[in-house]
Amino acid sequence: MLLSDLVRVTDAVAATSARTAKVSALGELLRALAPDEIVPAVGYLVATPRQGRVGVGWRALANIGTEHAEIETLTVADVDAALDALAAASGSGSAAARTDVLRELAARATASEWDFFARVLGGELRTGALEGVLLDAIAAASERPAASVRRAAMLSGDLGETAVIALTRTVADLEAVGLQVGRGVLPMLASTAPTVAAALASTGTASVEYKLDGARVQVHRDGDEVRVFTRTLADVTHRVPELVEAVRALPHERLILDGETLSLDEDGAPRAFQDTMARFGSGIGTATARDVVLRPWFFDVLHVDGRDLIDEPLSVRLAQLDRVVGVLRMPGIVTADGDAADAFAAEALAAGHEGVMVKALDAPYAAGRRGKSWVKVKPVHTFDLVVLAAEWGSGRRRGWLSNLHLGALDPEGEFGEPGAFVMVGKTFKGLTDELLRWQTERFPQIETSRSAYAVHLEPVTVVEIAIDGVQRSSRYPGGIALRFARVKAYREDKPATEVDTIQTLRGLLR
Repeated sequence: MLLSDLVRVTDAVAATSARTAKVSALGELLRALAPDEIVPAVGYLVATPRQGRVGVGWRALANIGTEHAEIETLTVADVDAALDALAAASGSGSAAARTDVLRELAARATASEWDFFARVLGGELRTGALEGVLLDAIAAASERPAASVRRAAMLSGDLGETAVIALTRTVADLEAVGLQVGRGVLPMLASTAPTVAAALASTGTASVEYKLDGARVQVHRDGDEVRVFTRTLADVTHRVPELVEAVRALPHERLILDGETLSLDEDGAPRAFQDTMARFGSGIGTATARDVVLRPWFFDVLHVDGRDLIDEPLSVRLAQLDRVVGVLRMPGIVTADGDAADAFAAEALAAGHEGVMVKALDAPYAAGRRGKSWVKVKPVHTFDLVVLAAEWGSGRRRGWLSNLHLGALDPEGEFGEPGAFVMVGKTFKGLTDELLRWQTERFPQIETSRSAYAVHLEPVTVVEIAIDGVQRSSRYPGGIALRFARVKAYREDKPATEVDTIQTLRGLLR
């Protein structure tokens, strides 16, 4: 398929707000793809190429300075090959090699194709082709049950491969996709509630567990082989040997465990989140990697020695978890009593943790979904937002990028394009000198444009913000502004697609 065909479809999808029209257009595109084009094309549609990050930023793309082609000849396969070459470039001379690849591609691409390519690499392809829309399109194009397509994507963690199975194989093959030890599963996500009582009203009798200020981990064991995945399914096994050894020591041969990890100080209290994330290569921690020893706490189990548990209720999974992990179990109680739950939440806070998770006992593990079965409760409102821009500081902060422009996700396009980010406020509070230094070095690498006072950024950097609430405001398109916002931590373990929504923030008005 010509890349221009894909560009035209994505332009058409971006131009309509009707979900059915998006699904129809994407479905027709998917049906026209050759089998070996499906994975790369799906990656382009969600601005996540199969090669991952290829070491090319906005500045490198903007500085190519090559005349573009007039005739459309570039194919989906050509772009995939170029991305392979970019990803393979390493070591001495890699920058020059990447430049050569980019120049050749730019010369073969039309102006619209090059713009498309740049937006794919920058994660800026604003088509409204969110994963849910694309899953429906895959189901429509393949004439497969939507529920089967969604489940396969959740359990495989791979939208492209799910599309290949749905479009080129049988219904039986699609429905055979299940848990596989060693292959990451999209994690179950939580909604939020202002109080424990409000959470219990939603869940009924629940498991109330510590909510750590740590990093989500999913650990797979198959005999002596142990693999550790982040919440985005990046494999970080080589960075966390202590987690590998902890799971290898358990008396079971095959496991899939879900949990969190953080580091403790000399007194047994949790270290700052940045210190934990330093072990995952974030580069903004305050402790060196050798000073940080990670400890796992597991709160769920999806597989034990040949038995899949993902469709079992939480009550069954927790019984297995207690048997499997012992002292590595996340502290928790089972209760429907509000006073008991409040007391346990106070205990979690006193131990230095964020709050509690309240989980319905009758719920299966809904991989990749955010529902009301898991509810997080924190005493201070904290939300994950995306950084849209940063202003140059003044006074003592002169020369540093300081004041952050913050955006919330608008998944359905209530205030603009579906999947875009709606600005909800600014803050410079909570930024240490170390964070100021880090963002001043980092943000120009993902710059999209700048003015005299601000650097505008690719919306890929997630930051955890504490607020006292929101207030109505005509200044921002979402109709609200954050009250007393301050930075808690950068969350490089989270993708921008998982930040909190404008609808969640507007709910605070009530």
